[in-house]
Amino acid sequence: MIPTINHTILFELLKSLEASGLFIQLLMALPSNICRSELERFVEHVASDTSLEDVTFFLDVWWEMMKHKVDPKDPLLTQFRTMAHKYLSSSDEFSHPPKRFKADPDACPIMSLLEVLLDGLKQIQNNITAPSLKCCAVANLADMLTVFALVEEDPQELSITVYLDKLATVISLWNSDAQNPYHQQGLAEKVKEAERDVSLTSLAKLPNETLFVGFGYLHSLLQQWGEELQATLNSSQRLSYGSYRLCDSLTSLNQNLKGYQDTKDLSKDEGQLVSELAECVKNFLRKTNTILKDKSSEDITASIAMAIIGQKMDRHMEMCYIFASEKKWAFSAEWLDCLVNNKALFREPGLVLQLLETVTTIDTSGREISPTKAEEVTNLILDCYSDLSLLDKNKVLSGILSSWGWKGLSEKLATYMEGFQEDLNMAFNQITQSASEQGLAKAITSVSRLIVLHPEATVKKMCSLAMVNLGAHRFLAQILSAFPALQFPEGQQEPSSGTSLLASCLKETVWGKLSSAKEEKQFLEFLGYLMNPPEQETSTIPLTPLLAPEEVIKVFVLPYLMLHVEEVDLCLKIFVQALEAKPCSDGSWLLSCSPFPLLFTLCQLLDSYTKYWQHPKAKRHLSLESKDMVISILEQLSEVVLPKEENPSPENWTKSLSWLHRKTEQLDWIVGLRLRTVFKGHFKCEVPATLFEICKLSEDDWTSQNHPAYGPGTGLLAWMECCCISADTCEHMLSLLAVDTNNPEEVSFFSKGFLVALVQVLPWCSPNEWKCLHQLTKSLLQKQLLHVPYSLEYVQFVPLLNLKPFAQELQLSVLFLRGFQFLCSPSCSNWLPTEGWSHVVKLICSSLTDLLDSVKVQSLCPWAQGQEKDLTQETLFVYTQLFCHILHIMAMLPEEVCEPLYVLALEILSYYDVLSKSDTSTNALLRKANEQHFLKSIAENVGPREQRKTLLQKINNF
Repeated sequence: MIPTINHTILFELLKSLEASGLFIQLLMALPSNICRSELERFVEHVASDTSLEDVTFFLDVWWEMMKHKVDPKDPLLTQFRTMAHKYLSSSDEFSHPPKRFKADPDACPIMSLLEVLLDGLKQIQNNITAPSLKCCAVANLADMLTVFALVEEDPQELSITVYLDKLATVISLWNSDAQNPYHQQGLAEKVKEAERDVSLTSLAKLPNETLFVGFGYLHSLLQQWGEELQATLNSSQRLSYGSYRLCDSLTSLNQNLKGYQDTKDLSKDEGQLVSELAECVKNFLRKTNTILKDKSSEDITASIAMAIIGQKMDRHMEMCYIFASEKKWAFSAEWLDCLVNNKALFREPGLVLQLLETVTTIDTSGREISPTKAEEVTNLILDCYSDLSLLDKNKVLSGILSSWGWKGLSEKLATYMEGFQEDLNMAFNQITQSASEQGLAKAITSVSRLIVLHPEATVKKMCSLAMVNLGAHRFLAQILSAFPALQFPEGQQEPSSGTSLLASCLKETVWGKLSSAKEEKQFLEFLGYLMNPPEQETSTIPLTPLLAPEEVIKVFVLPYLMLHVEEVDLCLKIFVQALEAKPCSDGSWLLSCSPFPLLFTLCQLLDSYTKYWQHPKAKRHLSLESKDMVISILEQLSEVVLPKEENPSPENWTKSLSWLHRKTEQLDWIVGLRLRTVFKGHFKCEVPATLFEICKLSEDDWTSQNHPAYGPGTGLLAWMECCCISADTCEHMLSLLAVDTNNPEEVSFFSKGFLVALVQVLPWCSPNEWKCLHQLTKSLLQKQLLHVPYSLEYVQFVPLLNLKPFAQELQLSVLFLRGFQFLCSPSCSNWLPTEGWSHVVKLICSSLTDLLDSVKVQSLCPWAQGQEKDLTQETLFVYTQLFCHILHIMAMLPEEVCEPLYVLALEILSYYDVLSKSDTSTNALLRKANEQHFLKSIAENVGPREQRKTLLQKINNF
């Protein structure tokens, strides 16, 4: 059992020890009914024969009670509380205490205790004679009314600057008062106690009855003591802690009374009481409003902030931001020690940015700071940055780009940057030599430190290495994709506008400097990786697409999409890369790239192809192979601009369409026809009038126009140009063709006209366009609309073979030969430069290769069902015919363009050799000898000596 205690001795002991805090801790650990009764005993003791010490101790106890917070981590207090509730409580609530007591801040009704203290103040009021005690009494009462009645249920904390300022003021006053109990304590203890003084909080509210009693009593005290308090406050003596508390408490009360009046529904008497108190407090403060402003305190703010950080006291993380931003404190020995000892606390992006801003500002403000110390501090901050997560590093990088631009910290930390270039080269030498997914995290960490120092230089270095280091571009793209902050635009523009840092660096470093096809290929792949980061097999590092396809098009395509620009071919490849990275299935992103002007630009490029070989070689920056890219992009873009059901502005779309139609009228008619899907339903297809002569065209969709270049007899030429547009258009035009197969003369005329038109179109065809014409020719042969007589001019005797399975292949080969005879005739031989002949040879070789593939397929299966005989002899005959046709074509062409045909001729001889060895017929050897002799006689006519020698050697080896 707890022994009986003499209360008088206990109270006097606590008073003599000035242990008001201990008394409140013991008191608040008791059961609620006993807690109040003990406090009443204390008030009764103080009110009897009250001395100055009694008053002082009473006010201290009151002040401690308002500051009291339960500390659940104090084991001694917790144990004492448990025992007290077990043996002293008579209520049912505590008759069976839990096995393990948990502190409950609401267990003791502090509101009722404050009522007791308020009543006690009334009892000892006449014994409060010293001005300092009167200041404390009024301050206690004002704080009680403010904190436990007027403040909102969820009050906002003081701003950290005001909080720190109050702490500094309180501690300065304690330091200046030798009689203050905290005067001799260390700074950390003072800060902890001061934190309690400026952080009063309440979990409950005073009842209204007590509140208005308090209002009236405070009003009464201010009327009675007002003049004396004014005299004390306005005296020339140094401001005391009690005086400061009085002014601070009344100022807070005054601010909260106004809100209380505006928000509470008060009766007439209550409203009058509150108004009178508010007026009284306001008048009192008006005469003392300079007290708080004029307080003098030694400059200990920095030491206090650092003590809070070092001891991790309340609000220490907020204090870190004050520490990081105060330029006056930076670089002092105390400041540096705090940063070193508490480095872990500063591993936050906001703090790293604030520290960097502070350090860079001081570095340029003229303060005498040694380079060694500046480097030490910078390294400390960068170490904090290096310890951040990748997400937080990007936040720091974004902040640096926003504050200091693309050059980052380089201009602010000039002395620190002296060895940057060497560090940059060394880091990337190591990175490119150890490129692997396992080393990705390490590489990102290495780059992250460089990239905040000088983002632009680091990114340019990576872009340059991505071009020249074979195979390193994928790994470098992965590293860059770990820094989405690099999407930051130039200047202070919105992220959605302007050129991003990465796009700008890539353009400046690479554009116009690619020296080989290999570098160009690597650049395109690098660009693709930046738009769509490569998948990782093992690494879990999040990679972000850094370049949006729309930005790529705006930066690398739109400004250069003109025939006379050297980079126009690369622009088209970039455009294709962008479409592959982000397919235009939804199309919305392409709409931000000026689609209608872009359509017209593409049409202009296609129009330039109509006179392609007439352009000087120096101005032909696009190849005919690139024409297919232009067409593909045009088709995809045409699909995008088609109006959707939810089209928000149909009028704008119609205006844009009309503009495009007017512009394309200036171009070749076939270019406008490629926009048929866009113009459909708005404008008819405009074609030469001669096309109507050979096609059954509907006047609802088609209209004729007079074109000077399309006179009589050019309808078939116009029809063939339409067939080049696409496979679908080719099938459609074939279905519209009007040729009377029952009229031999008409079929014959058509066949001759077809050959003439083919010769006129062939040199200007792209590979895909030629494929359409090749397929068209095969379709016409199958439908027997095209007559191609086969003459046996390369045989010594009439072959008694079944050549019907190969009829189409032989006819195609002869047709190509006849076309070249036409094209190489004196009337056409000056059409093309050497590059033009090379292009035509490539197209024909592609068709002949397909033709050879078809021959091989036919030779592997019987031509007719039930036919047992194979087609070996027939296939060998076809090979000899194709060989002769190719050599004939070579004889008509300039030697410098014949290489592809020569290679194809060698390939045919290889096919012949392999197949002839499998011939098991009775007369195979005789036939082979005859054919070998025949092939040698043909090959001996080949012009170039080396080619002739090689062909004859291959034939001799049969």
